[in-house]
Amino acid sequence: MIPSKLQIAKELINLSSDEEFDRMANSIMQYQKDSIPVLEQYWSLINNQYAPIPIELFKMYRISSKEQTEVAFKSSGTTSNNRSTHHVADIDLYKSLSLSHFEKHFGKVSDQVVLALLPSYLENGDSSLVFMVNHFIETSTLAASSFVTLAECADSLKKLQKTNTPTVLFGVSFALLDLAEALKIDFPALTIIETGGMKGKRKEMTRVELHSQINGSFSQSKIESEYGMTELLSQAYTTDGVWFRPPNWMRISITDVSDPFKTLPVGSRGLLAITDLANIYSCSFIQTRDVGVLNEFGGFTVEGRLDNSDIRGCNLLHP
Repeated sequence: MIPSKLQIAKELINLSSDEEFDRMANSIMQYQKDSIPVLEQYWSLINNQYAPIPIELFKMYRISSKEQTEVAFKSSGTTSNNRSTHHVADIDLYKSLSLSHFEKHFGKVSDQVVLALLPSYLENGDSSLVFMVNHFIETSTLAASSFVTLAECADSLKKLQKTNTPTVLFGVSFALLDLAEALKIDFPALTIIETGGMKGKRKEMTRVELHSQINGSFSQSKIESEYGMTELLSQAYTTDGVWFRPPNWMRISITDVSDPFKTLPVGSRGLLAITDLANIYSCSFIQTRDVGVLNEFGGFTVEGRLDNSDIRGCNLLHP
């Protein structure tokens, strides 16, 4: 049985055991199978109701229950024909969970300035990342919080550095490199969270190389990464620059590149398969095209994307 909308966020945030996770996952899968014809057809076709669905189905079909759509997020892309659409039936759930997991790792948003250097996402529109960061900006009690251009970002950081005001800067990777070339500053109270890859603006590089270049200009700041995508309602963050840490209601497994129905052991390299219980009204079981490794604590890396996959908004850099 699926809890009411008012109960869902609390239940997900308070998940504390594998048994609770599995019990809720089974309930959600049955609900999705009963209420979303595309999923029932897919699971029946492959005769495996527990298999994650290929993420490409979000481009081909409407993956949503009969609940009324409150917001429709779209993936990055050059045309409307190759953009995934995620119909979100409970936007307050997205707000609650995204804020909860962020604050678990980086502290109260209300006590920090939140800056967003996300030019490509703002241009594309309908971005779940922009929506989330805008929610953080609105949650902050500090007036300096805002979306910024490169010049505005540099100016804001200079002012905030003088008082060492706790600040979080969300930035798409290529824009952060532009910023690092334009500004060098010692700012211990600054946390930089890179996301989104190069978007064709610069040559791709490993995450280690990217963080090293940014660190050259922000040596006293904390530099981390965010992993998320349009088709999910949850995010994972690094807290050590390497391993992404998912929230309690999100689980990662690794599947074989040539056989997505074969789950690999911890430490193996393969495709990330994600169970996101927050996706109650769409699909909680998704097979991505991202390649990575899972550790024994549930953390994971992202090392790139399988060849011939579309470029999406999530981070494609090596750890």
